[in-house]
Amino acid sequence: MSRSWPLPAKPWIMHQVWNDLLFAHWPVPVEIIRNLLPSSIPIDTFEGTAWVGVVPFHMTGVTPRGIPALPYFSSFPEINVRTYVTIHGKPGVYFFSLDAHNKFAVEAARTLFHLPYFYTHIEVKQTSNHTTFYHSVRQDPRARQGEFLAEYRPISPIRHAVAGTLEYWLTERYCLYCQDRRGRIYRGEIDHEPWPLQSAEAEISMNTLPASFGIKLPEQLPVLHFAKQLKVKIWALEKLNEQFRDG
Repeated sequence: MSRSWPLPAKPWIMHQVWNDLLFAHWPVPVEIIRNLLPSSIPIDTFEGTAWVGVVPFHMTGVTPRGIPALPYFSSFPEINVRTYVTIHGKPGVYFFSLDAHNKFAVEAARTLFHLPYFYTHIEVKQTSNHTTFYHSVRQDPRARQGEFLAEYRPISPIRHAVAGTLEYWLTERYCLYCQDRRGRIYRGEIDHEPWPLQSAEAEISMNTLPASFGIKLPEQLPVLHFAKQLKVKIWALEKLNEQFRDG
């Protein structure tokens, strides 16, 4: 296992399977991210640089513990815009948006997990040569318009990221952080096997999701990784009572 701290003492509450996932990452100046995050959450950097990820995939097996999967509720595509933070030595993910093609999941996640989920029309299909076609168009009035259109595919054998490398720093994170409407900070723990990463290539024709939050991506090719499938367990949120500062 790659996680650097023990599993929570409480039982996990939800199971998910993430399929045909693309990590597309760009370096972004810390000051841009600082203006978009709660001031109390310390930004995590790799060699002094913050990173933004756009992560399209589709989920199956989304179900609370002990409840069988139901077709509409347990299987749908999703695309995330994210950056990276660390609190109390636990590196995690902070989401600018989680766009999903399932209205029930959007509203449930906003209520139960304080996450910025938005309803989005998403089309996903597999084409030849292990290629995934992915097109999302946000249709939720609670966020600015955003669109993502791409085809992507793996181009290498599966490997596990090595500690200390950029790909390990970007991917091997076992919690998320979020903020509720009252400004209280929460941590949500997750657990899974180490990411089965592959190098990837992608033709990204449209990507305005970061810009919908005022994030201008650099004019350079993204760092790309692919994962065919990952089974994930999720714990209930834990409220963090302290205030935090960068550094």
